[in-house]
Amino acid sequence: MLDVAIHKADGTVAIDLGHHAAPPLPVHPALGSVLPGGLRRGSTVAVSGSVSLLLALLGTASESGAWCALVGFPLISAQSAAEYGIDLSRLAIVPEPALLAKAGGWTTAVGALLDAVDVVAARPPSGRGQLPPGDVRRLVSRARTREAVFVPYGAWPGADVRLTAHQGQWAGIGEGYGRLRARRVDVQAEGRGAAARPRSAELWLPASDGGIELATPLATVIELAG
Repeated sequence: MLDVAIHKADGTVAIDLGHHAAPPLPVHPALGSVLPGGLRRGSTVAVSGSVSLLLALLGTASESGAWCALVGFPLISAQSAAEYGIDLSRLAIVPEPALLAKAGGWTTAVGALLDAVDVVAARPPSGRGQLPPGDVRRLVSRARTREAVFVPYGAWPGADVRLTAHQGQWAGIGEGYGRLRARRVDVQAEGRGAAARPRSAELWLPASDGGIELATPLATVIELAG
């Protein structure tokens, strides 16, 4: 894009019409190893394997002032969202009514939100198969031009980054008693461009007191115990 600036007689800038990319949105330190640059505005970050991972991805950005939206998800506990840092006063929720399930309804709703908020996390309607390639391209382009972050849940062609949580191990149950308190998962990131090099992290998701924490690799735990 052409940068245009109007200067005063002394050489200082009076009006700058150039385009300056907005800084990325922050992520929780536990996600820093898989998303070292944070959430780059204009990018598409696909998440699969865990709704908790999606909420944790939004949490720090929301705490820092970003507006977020959830589209097409089953009922999500407000307490769970808050435990991951999401500010409920800056969260828009669009459930999956029949209107969204109709052809074009879901795409229209997501596109409108990409115009209005910082981060849009959306779950494509079930039972419709893959979205038309044109809809996929339009939403990715809309996020890029509006400098929003688009977070589709599940496989998404052409995503800049793909975050996948693999089945984890729950902790808290003793020998026939206790309650589930925390889950240890392996999160892997891959993508294109700056995200082409695969990255991974072991996380508590959720941690014992809710939220997300970086987990000590099991190999290190065994080594320390020995």
